[in-house]
Amino acid sequence: MMLNSAHPDSGLSRRERQIMDILFALGRATGPEIQERLPDQPSYSAVRTILRVLERKGHIRHVEEGLRYVYLPVVEREAAKQSAIQRLISTFFDGSAKAAAAAFIDPAASQLSAEDLKELEAMIRKARKEKAL
Repeated sequence: MMLNSAHPDSGLSRRERQIMDILFALGRATGPEIQERLPDQPSYSAVRTILRVLERKGHIRHVEEGLRYVYLPVVEREAAKQSAIQRLISTFFDGSAKAAAAAFIDPAASQLSAEDLKELEAMIRKARKEKAL
């Protein structure tokens, strides 16, 4: 079964999502590498079971390197990032990218430096120019 590219992480359990997050962060990992990064470290057999489920669902694949399996996400990190952002905006900001951006730049909620704010201003100026073309 192939994954819906619009929602690469739809239908994942909390533990499956944690494993996917680890794989996106590392790019590739073995079962023991994944196990040591999981909160409340489950047994290795539990990790292997979840990896098989993720593989069956089409979220990850493995390659054999010597005697070990190395797991990789099927969906590119960028596609997963876009899906996560869309899900965040839809879930917490009623679909408003503006409200999400405002939450991120709220001084009470974020730790943006003056330099960060300057870079964001430059990004907004660039987006305005591109939109006007």
